[in-house]
Amino acid sequence: MNTNRLSPTIEKALSDQMNKEIHASHVFLSYGIWADDKGYQGIANFLYRHAQEERNHSIKFMEYVLNRGGKPKVDAIPAPPADPESLTACFDGVFKHEVDNTTAIYRIVDLALEEKDWATWNFMQWFVQEQIEEETLASNLIDKLKIAGGDRATDESLFTLDKTLQETPNDVPLAQEATGDNP
Repeated sequence: MNTNRLSPTIEKALSDQMNKEIHASHVFLSYGIWADDKGYQGIANFLYRHAQEERNHSIKFMEYVLNRGGKPKVDAIPAPPADPESLTACFDGVFKHEVDNTTAIYRIVDLALEEKDWATWNFMQWFVQEQIEEETLASNLIDKLKIAGGDRATDESLFTLDKTLQETPNDVPLAQEATGDNP
């Protein structure tokens, strides 16, 4: 008996979004590695935590598709972009990625509405709200860097920004606290 309660179109859209979230995780992980290599451990840890949050989002999509009787498809993940040239480029990249993700989320919401798939529409509302927070967070990063002086910021300003981001509370555990039993 077929227990799949998702249309093939919605199942594919949700799988595509799961993969998009995994890609976002890789992008933020690569940005974090870049920041760490440049000596910005606070910014790096912030980006590592954000990478983990994006991975958690991909798992939410996976679990939802499975719970609705579907089978998510894991696709090849594109390589992250080249290292940013500056903190401005890094934070702009984070913002652009979030805006692109919001657009993809809205497409799924539209599709669920069109198909009258109220369970998926309801599920997606969490992500709509999450994207408001994600875009605001990314926009605030850009603003904080501008206040610090942008790419011409003093070492002291960048040190303060780095320290502020290191201390920013987050639901996602710090990368350095991960273990095999507690990833």
